[in-house]
Amino acid sequence: MTPAYTLHSQLADDTHPLTTLTLCELRLMDDANYPWLVLVPRIANARELIDLDADQRRQLTDEIDIAARLLRAVCQPYKLNIAALGNMVEQLHVHVIGREQDDPAWPAPVWGRVAARPYTPEQLVARVSQLQAGLPR
Repeated sequence: MTPAYTLHSQLADDTHPLTTLTLCELRLMDDANYPWLVLVPRIANARELIDLDADQRRQLTDEIDIAARLLRAVCQPYKLNIAALGNMVEQLHVHVIGREQDDPAWPAPVWGRVAARPYTPEQLVARVSQLQAGLPR
């Protein structure tokens, strides 16, 4: 029997759901310092890109494109950072982060620079609404 996909508890705690794409859950990182999306392939036990088959890897690339274009259209960042690290959370996930030259970590990576600033309930509703409205139909 194939094991079922489950979202890692840390990803569930740190992000908010936006939508379900063909392969991935698209989620918003709960850090108002940066517009930050996380794609999580719904593939059980996937830790690395090479754990996906060729079709899944192509689909993930297409969905990274969707997330990056969404952030660029909605938030108009100066730069997009795209990364799949997995050192703290081993479940395969891809970060798509909008960066500004005056953001709290610029020009360094966002990890470990400043404490996350969770969205207020009002900010969260507004950001989720903006992003969902910008998703391709």
